[in-house]
Amino acid sequence: MGEILLVIDEGTTSTRAMLFAPDGRCLDSASAPLRQFYPRPGWVEHDAAQIWADSAQCAAAMVERAGGADAIAAIGITNQRETIVFWDRETGEPLAPAIVWQDRRSADLCRNLKERGEEPGVQARTGLLLDPYFSGTKIAWAMANWPQLRAAGDRLAIGTVESWLVWNLSGGLHVTDATNASRTLLMGLGSGGWSDGLLDLFDCPRGALPEIVDCAGQFGETTLFGGRIPICGLAGDQQAATIGQACLAPGETKATYGTGAFMLTNAGERQPTSRHRLLSTVLCQLGGKRTYAIEGSVFVAGSVVKWLRDSLGLIADAGETEALARSVADNGGVYFVPALSGLGAPYWEPEARGAISGLSLASGKAHVVRAALEAMAHQSHDLKTAFAADGCDWSRLRIDGGMVANDWIAQDLADVLGVAVERPAFTETTALGAAMLAGVGCGLFSGLEEAAAMRGRVEMFEPAMDAGARAARLNGWAKAVAGVLA
Repeated sequence: MGEILLVIDEGTTSTRAMLFAPDGRCLDSASAPLRQFYPRPGWVEHDAAQIWADSAQCAAAMVERAGGADAIAAIGITNQRETIVFWDRETGEPLAPAIVWQDRRSADLCRNLKERGEEPGVQARTGLLLDPYFSGTKIAWAMANWPQLRAAGDRLAIGTVESWLVWNLSGGLHVTDATNASRTLLMGLGSGGWSDGLLDLFDCPRGALPEIVDCAGQFGETTLFGGRIPICGLAGDQQAATIGQACLAPGETKATYGTGAFMLTNAGERQPTSRHRLLSTVLCQLGGKRTYAIEGSVFVAGSVVKWLRDSLGLIADAGETEALARSVADNGGVYFVPALSGLGAPYWEPEARGAISGLSLASGKAHVVRAALEAMAHQSHDLKTAFAADGCDWSRLRIDGGMVANDWIAQDLADVLGVAVERPAFTETTALGAAMLAGVGCGLFSGLEEAAAMRGRVEMFEPAMDAGARAARLNGWAKAVAGVLA
């Protein structure tokens, strides 16, 4: 067996495969853009066949560059979490579009369930809230609106993206790891199994669902790349990033700024309960033992930069944003609430829509772009306040994701949050966490504590904003959000 770890990192806007050495070095990578479809306002879909084809192509390229299947110790998979796939067990073909985590088509269903008083019971069982974000609401909508799913009968298979990839890699193994299962609204957070009551509530056939397994172990193998390679690591992207940031002790917190922004605090082995509209979720499951996390989710982060580029044409490249933000002394009174897919935690307002406020004749492109970047710190501060109210305040924050390569954003986070911000030299910690899990699963490491050495060196950003300026920024943000929620 070789020692190279192959990771498939299937995200919202791209699919990647990466090679890692046991010391944490990223040896090589391949990627392909993933097209999103918007058939109606608020709807977001992927082509599951493209997800698989791109994943297979990128992985095959990496195996070849590694020197063949014999050089690969194991495969780790990490994925966009709440996106749900429907396929035919016999043919392996998708039966419908994949409904993406950003999709809001089940908002009416969630509203009706809340009006019936279902949310407290759902939160108690799952740690989650009733929101279109989660897979269970998407499944309920699909079962009611796509007749081909019911027509499939026992041939119907339902799973999140890692389940879809394992199915195709292994030739028919239907499993999901506990972190992804905990995001469906269908798993009992304490029991770790599918809940009959929740399956009934969301009209989901139990027989279509995968078996829930650990995050590290032997999950079958693939023979598609010229030899036998075991599949040994599985985790949803935000849990994988938390592991990649070595947040292995209770209280340690990471924030990933990618398409969305996601903050997770390690809550230990006791199931947590949030009273301030945060989420309780599985951080990792090893040997059947679950470690939990408290999570706050922001739906729009890096996607706002993409929107500024592709929809408004204010920038030609994301790399321009840092220079534009630095070109003005402040935001000029401009605030950007990026509720382009509703507002996530702690508001959970799926019908909220984005707004740019405070514009004047003195406002320019740089002010709008800066306000969009500042929204990352503003939304993060909202979450920090909620975490603190739940007894999980942040003493420092470990950051990663594509957006934080921007030094201006990293420093603004430290300034507005008032805590030290720690950025690893290698910021693709989602893939790194999947590599760590695969390394544990195949026996390269004795556990995650040993695998944490893969993380490498870090850079610190210390808060430098005076209290008055911070208060003024946050007061302006609060008024802007109030206007959106009015």
